[in-house]
Amino acid sequence: MVRSYSQLQIDVEGKCGGKRFKGIVAQSRPDLPLVSVITAVYNGLPDLPSCLDSVIHQDYPNIEHIVLDGGSRDGTVDVLRQYDDQIALWKSEPDSGIYDAWNKALLEASGEWICFLGADDEYLPGAVSAYMALAAKNPQAEYLSSKVKVVHPSGYERTLGSSWTWRRFSRSMCTPHVGSMHRRSLFDRLGAYDTSYRIVGDYELLLRARHQLQTSYMPAITVMMKYGGISTSRVALVEQARAKVATGNRSRFLAAVELYLGYTRTILHPPVRYALGRIVAPRHQQD
Repeated sequence: MVRSYSQLQIDVEGKCGGKRFKGIVAQSRPDLPLVSVITAVYNGLPDLPSCLDSVIHQDYPNIEHIVLDGGSRDGTVDVLRQYDDQIALWKSEPDSGIYDAWNKALLEASGEWICFLGADDEYLPGAVSAYMALAAKNPQAEYLSSKVKVVHPSGYERTLGSSWTWRRFSRSMCTPHVGSMHRRSLFDRLGAYDTSYRIVGDYELLLRARHQLQTSYMPAITVMMKYGGISTSRVALVEQARAKVATGNRSRFLAAVELYLGYTRTILHPPVRYALGRIVAPRHQQD
């Protein structure tokens, strides 16, 4: 349940802000469902302003942006103060990881649709409008997905994302989390994120739905995402295997085989492939 304006006033001065503190609270309308964009950040400079601007410049008129900072010390809070009139709610306080921050933000979110945007990611123009058009055409859907473009400083680019099927998803997360939207009722049904997962908690949550997940997909790029981070590491593959067995009812044998194959794909990282010859990058751009 979203906390009231009066309850928010008890937070520590200088560590929270946003339009809700001015009594401006966004609401869903029959013709314009409210979209809650959630961003968790820690020491997010210099990328955070581009992330915030990409939400502000969306042409969809009913968005609330909730930003939870984990206690940054690099000037991130100063940036949030500068955007105080354009963010629905921001708070800076310690957390125990990204899924803890997301769970806190879910309690604050009031949107009919909820999505998660990394502090170093950017929505492309018209992304949220495209999602809501997809939702209107597919009223049964509780999970929407798209494509995302991953960019490496070397110049390597890769497009990720495909339509959801349980057969494909039970093997690996084929729908990038940053390029997707969740109907609020999905969290009501599945619960919050399991914070025992440090990297693939988003995958584990969707595995709970099994083959009953109602989805819709658009083959359009909606997000620019920077390459890197722990989500692309071998540690993530180990967590993914655990989630597939514990939640997705995958056999231990198949999960072990898929873990081994995942390891082999990490041997040559994108920068290395890029250095070996740019013939690799154009092929991936067409994925």
